[in-house]
Amino acid sequence: MTDITYIRTGEGWLYLCVVLDLYSKKVVGWAMDTLQDRNLVLRAVLMALWQREDRSESVVLHSDHGTQFTCEEYQQFLAGHNLVCSMSAVGHCGDNAAAEGFFGMLKRERVNRRHYRSIGEARSDVFDYIERFHNPRMQQRLDAQDQKFLALTQLSVKKG
Repeated sequence: MTDITYIRTGEGWLYLCVVLDLYSKKVVGWAMDTLQDRNLVLRAVLMALWQREDRSESVVLHSDHGTQFTCEEYQQFLAGHNLVCSMSAVGHCGDNAAAEGFFGMLKRERVNRRHYRSIGEARSDVFDYIERFHNPRMQQRLDAQDQKFLALTQLSVKKG
């Protein structure tokens, strides 16, 4: 899933595009820029692609109907990288709920608690949030789930 949000700084707006893995809830691709255009989205998706181990199978990438996601260049990029474009009906309120949830956490836990004087300061702080706080927290959640699953699959009584 991919979406874009904006962050206010003393120098203007900083736009953040993320690609979320809906299973792990990790941000697997992201890009920031002062322009909200297709290049912002393409850079975020490219970062996500670099992290894929198996590129032979198609993956569905969901987005809303923003112009960055509906433009021909973006659609060709997806097709050329074995990604299947998914979009719900226009105006569907649940379309990007997972991405909006991430953006809400980012803003509650970090952005709304700070006043960024510059674009660079905001970039650095958002990077820190994603790579040093959010993704490690999501990995800890996955590790805990794995431990619970392992506990359920272990024999409770030893055969003698």
